[in-house]
Amino acid sequence: MNEEDIIKELYIKYWKYMIDKNVEGLRTLMADDYYLMHMTGVKQSKEVFLNGLVDGTFNYYIAEHDQIDVMINGETATMVGKSRVLAAVYGGGKNTWRLQGDFTLRKEAGEWKLTSSKASTY
Repeated sequence: MNEEDIIKELYIKYWKYMIDKNVEGLRTLMADDYYLMHMTGVKQSKEVFLNGLVDGTFNYYIAEHDQIDVMINGETATMVGKSRVLAAVYGGGKNTWRLQGDFTLRKEAGEWKLTSSKASTY
């Protein structure tokens, strides 16, 4: 696989792990300084976000990927993923969202790691 394909696979794993609530799997994809910026503008550290996944604040059921675009610049990269996601968050009911994730990545010890993501809709 080329570098672009490796990063695209990271995105697919990210959503699989989110659906499975596989916190340890997610940790393998995320840099220590990873953070998520929610649609609301709330910024959460990796651990705060992962705790929300475990405690049921964030529940993901299905993710169907429409598009994954990657731009690599040496040891850093950006990725924009667009997926239709069935989710229930913050105590709300299940809804399908057209979620866009704008990710940043960097290579650490030869492996690509997610450093941030910003959620929006498309």
